Amino acid sequence: MRTSSDSWGSQSQTIIKKDDFSQSNNSNSPGKIFVVGLGPGNLDQMSYRAFQAIKETDVIIGYKTYINLISTLIDSQEVISSGMTREVERCQLALTKALEGSNVCLVSSGDPGVYGMAGIMLEVIKANDCLTKVKLEVVPGITAANAAAASLGAPLMHDYVVISLSDLLTPWETIVKRVEMAAKGDFIIVLYNPKSKGRVMQIESVRDILLMEKPPDTPVGIVTNAKRQGEKVVISDLEHFTSEDINMFSVVIVGNSQTITWHDLMITPRGYQL
Repeated sequence: MRTSSDSWGSQSQTIIKKDDFSQSNNSNSPGKIFVVGLGPGNLDQMSYRAFQAIKETDVIIGYKTYINLISTLIDSQEVISSGMTREVERCQLALTKALEGSNVCLVSSGDPGVYGMAGIMLEVIKANDCLTKVKLEVVPGITAANAAAASLGAPLMHDYVVISLSDLLTPWETIVKRVEMAAKGDFIIVLYNPKSKGRVMQIESVRDILLMEKPPDTPVGIVTNAKRQGEKVVISDLEHFTSEDINMFSVVIVGNSQTITWHDLMITPRGYQL
């Protein structure tokens, strides 16, 4: 394993300009970018194609925590890791490496197309008009909603919506409107990023909004560290769930009007006649 940077290092001082992407690829064939979903974090939850993509690449780029998750799969590849909030820079670097002819693995937690790296990577390629200059493959992974649902039983057997409560990139007013509409539509609601050290009251506001449309005994499942070490599963109800331990590693699933609990499981009937 060749490590270029364990904390972005000199890359944090590098300004990547749009003109840098216009240079022709001098290699015989274009490089390829794999945007790989790692799933929940355990290797046994990754897809076979994800394993292949990691092995086929020359360069692996990602958030340092995710790089650590796949450390046993890394051989001679160049590894470039960085901290949080450096997503755009990681994608720019992946494009630069691919234009130079390298096969690049850009790793993402969960599924790269669900609050992951696929969208940012495509935006960077589009902004620099490089779609014909590199190859691209998005490798899906198990997203947190599905991992949490599996640990709870079968809560997502009917129509559901996924809403992130993080207002870092989305205005809180927009999030509130989406929660209101989902509640009115009697959707099962999956909440990502429900709570953090800097966001403690938003989940309380969401509960109050949902209580305007849903009964207080509506089943609510909380899964922390879904399908990874230290997993914790709690089943509560809409009135009381915010008193449970909820953090940025939790996924909250609020049932619809048909969702039931049975033993330690949540079940949303699909409508079959038994």
